[in-house]
Amino acid sequence: MSLFDTFDPDSEEIIKPSLQRSFRALDNFPETVIMTFQDRAFEALEHVCPTEQVDSLRGGRTIPIYALSWQGKRIGILHSLMGGAGTVCLLESTLARGAKKILLYGSCGVLNKDLAAGRFLLPTAAYRDEGTSYHYLPASDYVDIPSHRRLSEIFDALNLPYVLGKVWTTDGFYRETRNNMEKRRADGCIAVDMECASVMAAAQFRGAKAYQFLYAEDSLDGGSWDPRTMGAVPASDHEKYLRIALEVAARL
Repeated sequence: MSLFDTFDPDSEEIIKPSLQRSFRALDNFPETVIMTFQDRAFEALEHVCPTEQVDSLRGGRTIPIYALSWQGKRIGILHSLMGGAGTVCLLESTLARGAKKILLYGSCGVLNKDLAAGRFLLPTAAYRDEGTSYHYLPASDYVDIPSHRRLSEIFDALNLPYVLGKVWTTDGFYRETRNNMEKRRADGCIAVDMECASVMAAAQFRGAKAYQFLYAEDSLDGGSWDPRTMGAVPASDHEKYLRIALEVAARL
Protein backbone atom coordinates (compact mmCIF):
# COMPACT_ATOMS: atom_id res chain seq x y z
CA MET A 1 0.00 0.00 0.00
CA SER A 2 1.26 3.48 -0.84
CA LEU A 3 0.10 7.06 -0.40
CA PHE A 4 -1.72 6.79 -3.72
CA ASP A 5 -3.92 3.98 -2.36
CA THR A 6 -5.13 5.77 0.78
CA PHE A 7 -8.36 7.28 -0.56
CA ASP A 8 -11.17 5.30 1.08
CA PRO A 9 -14.67 6.44 0.14
CA ASP A 10 -16.32 3.26 1.41
CA SER A 11 -15.86 3.43 5.18
CA GLU A 12 -16.57 6.04 7.82
CA GLU A 13 -14.04 8.19 9.66
CA ILE A 14 -13.21 7.04 13.18
CA ILE A 15 -12.51 10.57 14.48
CA LYS A 16 -14.93 13.37 13.66
CA PRO A 17 -14.84 17.07 14.63
CA SER A 18 -18.10 16.60 16.52
CA LEU A 19 -16.39 14.12 18.88
CA GLN A 20 -13.79 16.63 20.05
CA ARG A 21 -14.24 18.03 23.57
CA SER A 22 -14.07 21.58 22.25
CA PHE A 23 -16.83 21.06 19.67
CA ARG A 24 -20.03 23.05 20.07
CA ALA A 25 -23.03 23.12 17.77
CA LEU A 26 -23.66 26.81 17.14
CA ASP A 27 -26.66 28.71 15.85
CA ASN A 28 -26.02 31.59 13.46
CA PHE A 29 -22.51 30.41 12.61
CA PRO A 30 -21.18 32.33 9.56
CA GLU A 31 -21.75 30.42 6.34
CA THR A 32 -18.76 32.13 4.71
CA VAL A 33 -15.43 31.96 6.54
CA ILE A 34 -12.08 33.52 5.64
CA MET A 35 -8.94 31.59 6.54
CA THR A 36 -5.43 33.06 6.39
CA PHE A 37 -2.12 32.24 8.05
CA GLN A 38 -0.94 35.85 7.92
CA ASP A 39 -0.45 37.14 11.48
CA ARG A 40 -0.57 40.78 10.45
CA ALA A 41 -3.99 40.38 8.88
CA PHE A 42 -5.36 40.09 12.41
CA GLU A 43 -3.47 43.16 13.53
CA ALA A 44 -5.14 45.00 10.64
CA LEU A 45 -8.53 43.50 11.51
CA GLU A 46 -8.55 45.43 14.79
CA HIS A 47 -8.58 48.68 12.78
CA VAL A 48 -10.86 47.62 9.94
CA CYS A 49 -14.07 46.31 11.49
CA PRO A 50 -15.61 45.43 14.87
CA THR A 51 -15.62 41.69 15.54
CA GLU A 52 -16.99 39.25 18.06
CA GLN A 53 -15.47 35.92 19.01
CA VAL A 54 -18.03 33.19 18.35
CA ASP A 55 -15.96 30.08 19.02
CA SER A 56 -12.44 28.69 19.09
CA LEU A 57 -10.61 25.75 17.58
CA ARG A 58 -7.61 23.76 18.72
CA GLY A 59 -4.68 23.53 16.33
CA GLY A 60 -1.78 23.04 18.72
CA ARG A 61 -3.00 26.28 20.29
CA THR A 62 -6.35 27.97 20.78
CA ILE A 63 -7.51 29.61 17.55
CA PRO A 64 -10.40 32.07 17.92
CA ILE A 65 -13.14 32.24 15.29
CA TYR A 66 -14.38 35.79 14.83
CA ALA A 67 -17.57 37.01 13.17
CA LEU A 68 -18.15 40.42 11.63
CA SER A 69 -20.54 42.22 9.33
CA TRP A 70 -19.26 43.42 5.95
CA GLN A 71 -21.48 44.83 3.21
CA GLY A 72 -24.45 43.53 5.21
CA LYS A 73 -23.17 39.95 5.23
CA ARG A 74 -22.10 37.97 8.28
CA ILE A 75 -18.59 36.64 7.70
CA GLY A 76 -16.28 34.53 9.85
CA ILE A 77 -12.50 34.75 9.96
CA LEU A 78 -9.83 32.64 11.63
CA HIS A 79 -6.07 32.34 11.75
CA SER A 80 -5.17 29.17 9.87
CA LEU A 81 -1.92 27.22 10.00
CA MET A 82 0.86 26.85 7.47
CA GLY A 83 0.70 23.57 5.57
CA GLY A 84 -2.09 21.47 4.16
CA ALA A 85 -2.58 18.99 7.00
CA GLY A 86 -3.09 21.55 9.76
CA THR A 87 -5.18 23.83 7.58
CA VAL A 88 -7.51 20.97 6.61
CA CYS A 89 -7.99 20.02 10.27
CA LEU A 90 -9.21 23.57 10.91
CA LEU A 91 -11.29 23.47 7.72
CA GLU A 92 -13.03 20.28 8.84
CA SER A 93 -13.87 21.77 12.23
CA THR A 94 -15.14 24.97 10.62
CA LEU A 95 -17.38 23.08 8.19
CA ALA A 96 -18.71 20.94 11.04
CA ARG A 97 -19.80 24.12 12.82
CA GLY A 98 -21.88 25.22 9.85
CA ALA A 99 -19.63 26.98 7.34
CA LYS A 100 -20.54 26.37 3.69
CA LYS A 101 -17.99 28.53 1.86
CA ILE A 102 -14.30 28.96 2.65
CA LEU A 103 -12.09 31.73 1.29
CA LEU A 104 -8.40 31.05 1.79
CA TYR A 105 -5.81 33.72 1.05
CA GLY A 106 -2.14 34.29 1.64
CA SER A 107 1.26 34.70 0.06
CA CYS A 108 3.10 32.43 -2.36
CA GLY A 109 6.38 32.07 -4.19
CA VAL A 110 6.40 32.57 -7.95
CA LEU A 111 8.08 30.41 -10.57
CA ASN A 112 8.39 33.31 -12.99
CA LYS A 113 10.25 36.42 -11.80
CA ASP A 114 8.19 38.56 -14.19
CA LEU A 115 5.26 38.12 -11.79
CA ALA A 116 5.87 41.11 -9.58
CA ALA A 117 5.65 41.03 -5.80
CA GLY A 118 2.09 41.81 -4.75
CA ARG A 119 0.54 40.45 -7.95
CA PHE A 120 -2.70 38.53 -7.38
CA LEU A 121 -2.83 34.92 -8.55
CA LEU A 122 -6.00 32.81 -8.82
CA PRO A 123 -5.23 29.06 -8.87
CA THR A 124 -7.02 27.00 -11.53
CA ALA A 125 -5.52 23.66 -10.44
CA ALA A 126 -3.03 22.52 -7.82
CA TYR A 127 -0.27 19.95 -8.22
CA ARG A 128 -0.55 17.43 -5.37
CA ASP A 129 2.97 17.31 -3.94
CA GLU A 130 1.62 16.78 -0.41
CA GLY A 131 -0.13 14.02 1.48
CA THR A 132 -3.47 15.30 2.74
CA SER A 133 -5.33 15.51 -0.57
CA TYR A 134 -4.84 11.77 -1.20
CA HIS A 135 -7.15 11.01 1.72
CA TYR A 136 -9.96 13.07 0.14
CA LEU A 137 -9.76 12.39 -3.62
CA PRO A 138 -8.54 9.54 -5.83
CA ALA A 139 -4.89 9.77 -6.85
CA SER A 140 -4.09 12.17 -9.69
CA ASP A 141 -1.40 14.73 -10.46
CA TYR A 142 -3.69 17.73 -9.99
CA VAL A 143 -6.86 18.74 -8.21
CA ASP A 144 -8.98 21.01 -10.41
CA ILE A 145 -10.32 24.24 -8.92
CA PRO A 146 -13.54 25.17 -10.78
CA SER A 147 -14.30 27.87 -8.18
CA HIS A 148 -11.67 30.08 -9.83
CA ARG A 149 -14.31 31.11 -12.37
CA ARG A 150 -16.55 32.73 -9.76
CA LEU A 151 -13.53 34.25 -8.05
CA SER A 152 -12.31 35.79 -11.30
CA GLU A 153 -15.76 37.31 -11.86
CA ILE A 154 -15.55 38.97 -8.45
CA PHE A 155 -12.02 40.23 -9.05
CA ASP A 156 -13.19 41.67 -12.39
CA ALA A 157 -16.10 43.42 -10.68
CA LEU A 158 -13.69 44.89 -8.14
CA ASN A 159 -11.31 45.99 -10.92
CA LEU A 160 -8.46 43.96 -9.45
CA PRO A 161 -5.86 42.66 -11.93
CA TYR A 162 -4.84 39.02 -11.54
CA VAL A 163 -3.16 36.08 -13.25
CA LEU A 164 -4.79 32.67 -13.66
CA GLY A 165 -2.68 29.53 -13.50
CA LYS A 166 -1.78 26.26 -11.89
CA VAL A 167 0.06 26.16 -8.58
CA TRP A 168 2.43 23.65 -7.02
CA THR A 169 1.37 22.63 -3.51
CA THR A 170 4.17 21.05 -1.51
CA ASP A 171 4.75 19.97 2.09
CA GLY A 172 8.50 20.42 1.71
CA PHE A 173 9.20 24.14 2.05
CA TYR A 174 12.93 23.48 2.42
CA ARG A 175 12.92 20.81 -0.29
CA GLU A 176 11.70 22.96 -3.16
CA THR A 177 14.60 21.84 -5.35
CA ARG A 178 15.59 23.47 -8.62
CA ASN A 179 14.87 20.32 -10.63
CA ASN A 180 11.37 20.02 -9.18
CA MET A 181 10.72 23.73 -9.64
CA GLU A 182 11.69 23.50 -13.31
CA LYS A 183 9.46 20.45 -13.81
CA ARG A 184 6.49 22.22 -12.30
CA ARG A 185 7.14 25.39 -14.30
CA ALA A 186 7.42 23.35 -17.51
CA ASP A 187 4.07 21.81 -16.63
CA GLY A 188 2.48 25.27 -16.44
CA CYS A 189 2.63 26.07 -12.72
CA ILE A 190 3.13 29.75 -11.98
CA ALA A 191 3.49 29.64 -8.19
CA VAL A 192 4.21 27.42 -5.20
CA ASP A 193 2.21 27.23 -1.95
CA MET A 194 1.63 24.79 0.91
CA GLU A 195 -2.17 24.51 1.28
CA CYS A 196 -4.12 24.80 -1.96
CA ALA A 197 -4.32 21.16 -3.11
CA SER A 198 -5.15 19.93 0.39
CA VAL A 199 -7.89 22.48 1.01
CA MET A 200 -9.51 22.07 -2.40
CA ALA A 201 -9.57 18.28 -2.13
CA ALA A 202 -11.07 18.32 1.37
CA ALA A 203 -13.71 20.91 0.47
CA GLN A 204 -14.75 19.00 -2.64
CA PHE A 205 -15.04 15.78 -0.66
CA ARG A 206 -17.21 17.50 1.96
CA GLY A 207 -19.41 19.20 -0.62
CA ALA A 208 -18.32 22.69 0.43
CA LYS A 209 -17.22 25.60 -1.74
CA ALA A 210 -13.58 26.64 -1.41
CA TYR A 211 -11.96 29.66 -3.03
CA GLN A 212 -8.38 30.85 -2.89
CA PHE A 213 -6.42 33.86 -3.98
CA LEU A 214 -2.72 34.36 -3.51
CA TYR A 215 -0.41 37.34 -3.71
CA ALA A 216 3.17 37.00 -4.90
CA GLU A 217 6.10 37.44 -2.54
CA ASP A 218 9.38 35.58 -3.13
CA SER A 219 10.67 34.23 -6.44
CA LEU A 220 12.23 30.81 -7.13
CA ASP A 221 13.08 31.85 -10.68
CA GLY A 222 16.66 32.87 -11.52
CA GLY A 223 20.12 31.90 -10.38
CA SER A 224 19.25 32.05 -6.69
CA TRP A 225 16.24 32.47 -4.43
CA ASP A 226 14.99 36.04 -4.23
CA PRO A 227 12.96 36.78 -1.04
CA ARG A 228 11.75 40.10 -2.50
CA THR A 229 8.98 41.25 -0.10
CA MET A 230 8.86 38.05 1.96
CA GLY A 231 8.77 39.10 5.62
CA ALA A 232 8.74 42.75 4.64
CA VAL A 233 5.17 43.41 3.45
CA PRO A 234 4.07 46.73 5.01
CA ALA A 235 1.10 46.91 7.35
CA SER A 236 -0.81 48.97 4.79
CA ASP A 237 -0.62 46.11 2.29
CA HIS A 238 -1.79 43.57 4.87
CA GLU A 239 -4.80 45.79 5.50
CA LYS A 240 -5.39 46.07 1.74
CA TYR A 241 -5.33 42.28 1.31
CA LEU A 242 -7.69 41.86 4.26
CA ARG A 243 -10.15 44.39 2.85
CA ILE A 244 -10.05 42.62 -0.51
CA ALA A 245 -10.74 39.29 1.19
CA LEU A 246 -13.73 40.82 2.98
CA GLU A 247 -15.07 42.31 -0.26
CA VAL A 248 -14.69 38.98 -2.01
CA ALA A 249 -16.27 37.01 0.83
CA ALA A 250 -19.27 39.33 0.87
CA ARG A 251 -19.90 38.50 -2.80
CA LEU A 252 -19.55 34.72 -2.63
